[in-house]
Amino acid sequence: MGVAMGLITASLPARADVILHAFNWRYDTVEARAAEIQSLGYKAVLVAPPLKSSGSAWWARYQPQDYRSIDHPLGNRESFSRMSTALRARGIRVYADIILNHMANEAYQRADLNYPGQTVLNQYASNTSYWNNQRLFGDLRYNFLSQSDFGPSSCINNYNDVWQVQNWRLCGGGGDVGLPDLLGNSYVIGQQRAYLQALKGLGVTGFRIDAAKHMPLSHINSVLTAEIKSGVHVFGEVITNGGAGDGEYSGFLQPYLNGTDHAAYDFPLFGSIRGAFSFSGSLSALVNPAAVGQALPNSRAVTFTVTHDIPNNGGFRYLILDPTDEKLAYAYVLGRDGGSPLLYSDNNESGDNRWVNAYSRGDLAAMIRFHNATQGSDMQVLSHSNCHILFRRGSLGIVGINKCGSTVNTSINMNNSVLWWYANYRDVLDANSVVNIGSSSYTFSLPARQARMWLR
Repeated sequence: MGVAMGLITASLPARADVILHAFNWRYDTVEARAAEIQSLGYKAVLVAPPLKSSGSAWWARYQPQDYRSIDHPLGNRESFSRMSTALRARGIRVYADIILNHMANEAYQRADLNYPGQTVLNQYASNTSYWNNQRLFGDLRYNFLSQSDFGPSSCINNYNDVWQVQNWRLCGGGGDVGLPDLLGNSYVIGQQRAYLQALKGLGVTGFRIDAAKHMPLSHINSVLTAEIKSGVHVFGEVITNGGAGDGEYSGFLQPYLNGTDHAAYDFPLFGSIRGAFSFSGSLSALVNPAAVGQALPNSRAVTFTVTHDIPNNGGFRYLILDPTDEKLAYAYVLGRDGGSPLLYSDNNESGDNRWVNAYSRGDLAAMIRFHNATQGSDMQVLSHSNCHILFRRGSLGIVGINKCGSTVNTSINMNNSVLWWYANYRDVLDANSVVNIGSSSYTFSLPARQARMWLR
């Protein structure tokens, strides 16, 4: 595995820029905030799925009715195009959330699997001028999918069975017939390729593959050709409980990494973070988790402390970190070397009122500034214990994290350090904290339940 992944990774560019997940934001809101997003240091924005969907709930965006047009409560093709232009004018890449695994569950209104269905076709016909402006490709007078494009109407009942997970439907229980699962036949693949090419034509340079865990690799690789991936950052959502040794990792994420050249959400690292910040855990586990298979290779990793599924799906809410631990985890994710950090910001869809406008939080903005300033610098861990981890980023910065309830003082030999002597390293999170090394031994003081991110 190590050799194979090394060969794949070597050909990929490292993409360590910070991505804002503007979860369930209107496209015109993203456009209006383009200058602010740039000023905060984000280099890419992941936006809501650009396709035809209906319904006001956030999850309705993940139930496609049609790939051939963009229209839903968060915007349409015209507003998406304006947003894309505004972001790209400021050097910010546009990433699109894409759903290739399934179509909308519309069994409640019709029995057939013709998409988008007669109701939507009637909408198209009733205002051809409007819908022509929202069209991405194809002929909106006709359905573009039929029964022959879908797999069996069987619901997944064993999420450890790879074949079931990748060929049967995601269902909600209680008689729910589930989300119609698309086959990877030549026609479907052609439509999905046309869709992604059209999005690239609107300036999209990143694709997040929703529910990639539920798709056969043959389907994913047939859609995402070398031409489509050219100049595009592709990463998949393959949820696992951890890295090496975890059944979901070996059954789903490891084959995905070995069978594609895509990146993925770094659930192994997230598992390491959760373990390290647990009551009985140790921050020493974060020294080099990749060395023991508990983090993805740097160029394949999209790192995070929370994803949209964690607070918004009941089955994942147990993964929510304590608010202080989440802040400390962000300091680690944004302070360390490797991965493309993704920051989540919503409109309180979960009711927690915790991630509303998180994108502009002062502490996160400061961490992004540290990340951008030290990007490309090597990382060396200087000290670690159950309670703390201290590491440098080249000669430019120093990160110290203390998860415990009392101050940690740790003395480091500076004789062979690349850190500068007689220079101020000021904490981006607390300007009153300054490190100035003036002797061969320096004692770093890490306050209880806090992070320090000293920048030269």
